[in-house]
Amino acid sequence: MVVATGFFDGVHVGHRLVIQQLTEAAAVRGDESMVVTFWPHPRNVLQKEARSLRLLTTLAEKKDILHGLGVDHVEVLQFTKDFSSLTTEDYLRLLMEKYSARTILLGYDNRMGSDAKGADEVARTAEMLGLEVIRTDMVPSEKGYAVSSTKIRERIEEGDVAGASSMLGYEYQLHGVVVAGNRLGRTIGFPTANMQLYEPLKLVPGNGVYFVKVEALDRKLYGMCNIGCRPTVGAGNARTIETNIFDFDEDIYGLDLTVTFVARIREEVRFDSLEDLKMQLEKDRDECLTILNCHPEPGEGTKY
Repeated sequence: MVVATGFFDGVHVGHRLVIQQLTEAAAVRGDESMVVTFWPHPRNVLQKEARSLRLLTTLAEKKDILHGLGVDHVEVLQFTKDFSSLTTEDYLRLLMEKYSARTILLGYDNRMGSDAKGADEVARTAEMLGLEVIRTDMVPSEKGYAVSSTKIRERIEEGDVAGASSMLGYEYQLHGVVVAGNRLGRTIGFPTANMQLYEPLKLVPGNGVYFVKVEALDRKLYGMCNIGCRPTVGAGNARTIETNIFDFDEDIYGLDLTVTFVARIREEVRFDSLEDLKMQLEKDRDECLTILNCHPEPGEGTKY
């Protein structure tokens, strides 16, 4: 096996350089490629006093993306406090003995083991054990700093889904089930699908209104999604993820829904009346449709 190891949250453009080199190295050597990752996130095991880290990808999403990039095998190790006590050498030996690793790819900032060795020390230890080592370079963003899962999380929390997408290499999405809401949207002509996430630790974009792509009933649709606490209808409301799907009025309670974020339209604000809210939603929809008509999907023409 030619192995790359790490959490790979988001499988962003920096990770993709590693994966590309992984699959190419395996092909040249006539070996198979493998990613060895962990679940849950180490921070959520070792730092219980801290707020749980929100994730860019669920475990299922991460596996799907990695296989889609051509990785032959994706193995998941249960991350526990006992597992965290392994040294760099212990862990490299595990990769060799359990997964037949003979080549390992290391990112520019790869750290591993309870001794927290950096990439240079990891490389020396790996070579001492007889592993071939391939090093990868940093992938800069448009502002010159390294792409990282942390920076992408910051963008998403700020609502900058377009900026996050440029670092991910794909558009960010949420996946969940449609649950009953208060049906207020329907009374003003904007019925919404209220989503409950399948993965509670999935990172939700910052509050606001977004132009989104929607998958429901095996159909690809468009809409606008409001994330927030609906201040117009009162204070102290729970945070919700509600999507108005354009030209759609079917019962999808209890069914799967995927919402993919294209652009942020505005912040969530409180309006003085439901009529004012309705007028703003009409403007939001027009802005979404303008974006769609100016940037249709490949092979598609104007939609509206």
